[in-house]
Amino acid sequence: MKNISKIFKYVKKYPGLVGTYFTFNILAAIFGVISLGLLSPFLMLIFGQKSAFDEVSKSGLFNKINPVNYFKTWIAELVKTPEGSIRALMVICIVVLIAILLKNLFAYLSMYMLNPIRNRILNDMRSGMYEKILNLPIGYFSEQRKGDIMSKLSNDLNDVENSTISVMESLFREPVTILFYFIYMVGVSPQLTLFLVLFLPVAGLVLGRIGRSLKKQNTQVLEKFGALFSIIEETLGGMRIIKAFNAEKKIQKKFEDENESMFHLKNKANRRRDLASPVSEVLGIVAVLCILWYGGKMVLTQDKSFTLNAGDFLAYIAIFAQLIQPLKSLSNASYNMQKGAASIERIEGLINETVGIRELPDAKVLKEFTSAIELKNVSFRYEDNLILKNISLKIEKGKTVALVGSSGAGKSTLADLVPRFIDASEGEVLIDGVNIKNYTLHSIRDQMGIVTQEAILFNDSIANNIALGKENATKEEITHAAQIANAEIFINKKEEGYDTNIGDRGMKLSGGERQRVTIARAVLKNPPILILDEATSSLDTESERLVQDAINNLMTNRTSIVIAHRLSTVRHANEIIVLQKGEIVERGTHDSLIAQNGFYKKLVDMQEVK
Repeated sequence: MKNISKIFKYVKKYPGLVGTYFTFNILAAIFGVISLGLLSPFLMLIFGQKSAFDEVSKSGLFNKINPVNYFKTWIAELVKTPEGSIRALMVICIVVLIAILLKNLFAYLSMYMLNPIRNRILNDMRSGMYEKILNLPIGYFSEQRKGDIMSKLSNDLNDVENSTISVMESLFREPVTILFYFIYMVGVSPQLTLFLVLFLPVAGLVLGRIGRSLKKQNTQVLEKFGALFSIIEETLGGMRIIKAFNAEKKIQKKFEDENESMFHLKNKANRRRDLASPVSEVLGIVAVLCILWYGGKMVLTQDKSFTLNAGDFLAYIAIFAQLIQPLKSLSNASYNMQKGAASIERIEGLINETVGIRELPDAKVLKEFTSAIELKNVSFRYEDNLILKNISLKIEKGKTVALVGSSGAGKSTLADLVPRFIDASEGEVLIDGVNIKNYTLHSIRDQMGIVTQEAILFNDSIANNIALGKENATKEEITHAAQIANAEIFINKKEEGYDTNIGDRGMKLSGGERQRVTIARAVLKNPPILILDEATSSLDTESERLVQDAINNLMTNRTSIVIAHRLSTVRHANEIIVLQKGEIVERGTHDSLIAQNGFYKKLVDMQEVK
């Protein structure tokens, strides 16, 4: 029930739909009971028990409100007239038909109202997960498998739809049906119903013991799904390398091992789940046989206080037979609850994931960058590893600062502090003399443009990729940005020009073309602060020249932080910061660092030798 309560927080958003659904369910149950209850006068009439109509009692609360008893009284008067039995039979058939039509009409209307509730819940959960994914810090995605996140958005949601949401349908509808059927059964024979009530808890205990391990098994299945999605995602992204190294069989074996493991786990879970239906059916048949014996004995007994007429007894059995399916549905619901519980926990785990980068309640908007970016005694730890140690750095507006050093020196980590992709463990980062934690995240990042080593593009048109950072960008603005980024030449050669779809991750473009589109994206945003993360390191010489020209155009009159792999690209930086093992070991202009004959000169000499 704990996991169902997590679903209810989505349900309560739609009280009107839920209230209407319940109303239609109640009406369907009422007319269902009436249609079956009318079997009693029908059978009494058919089997010639006209005298039994005279024994209908209206004493007691149930009998006073029972419409079937009033109908029996009316039929008793009708059968006394000439050809009254034939007329009574016709009336019974017409009333039963009307009751069944109304029952099915309200049952359909209840399902009509349930569908938007189900789909709204799933939409809300999907939107909640996607919103959380967008709000989580960058570091979260380096720790989590993409495939597992994708599995939560697909398989886990499917499990919730097929199990827990279906359970809600049973929990909302079946108790109402059971309640009205049960009330009628108590009214017809309290003794027989008491006998039944004593039997049902025994059946519930048997079924409950079977289903307790389903949640654990289904959690293991979902984890395997996540692992499979990760392998598929890695395979699609690394297909060129897999083929180049003839690693198809190795990757295939890795996939098949995980797939086979999931096969056995799913078999085990499904066998346990499928046991619910036959067990509940056997227990239901046992209950029917017990009622046939005990109720039949009551029909045949001479003790008037415990007798039933045959018509009421057969109607009682018919109602109980209809009661078996709702009880069975609730039984299966308990199994599905266990199956869906694992999915709900995984989904809620993502939705409730702690967002490490939080805004202060009174955070203010950074309207304009006017002075400088400053890092004061900044250190950053990741778990137990010290990545940056006591970094102090000031970047004046309009200046270019380059970060250089060997791999793992902390260059990208330092740059990630400025847009608050991560927060410093110690010290503070200031913009215009104010700690960036006092600004809203949106306003900080609105002042910045980022071009990374890997050109991150989306499966959309060139124009839409360029306009990503600016709402309602005009065609003229997009074209101007492409011109500055040296991208217009290759764009105009495309058959569809700016409307050309560039495919998944921009794979229809070359590396240099992709990078120039990302630069055009930064140009269009027109940010005062620019962060360039080794933007030319993966390009060939011709592409690098075109991209470097575009970068130079982009950097004009902007404050720039450049992470450089090729040191020739940062010779004209106002200051070069040399990092080694998370510390600043040298700083100065290119010429002054060469004159120092230290670590920077060593790096330059190594690249010149190459």
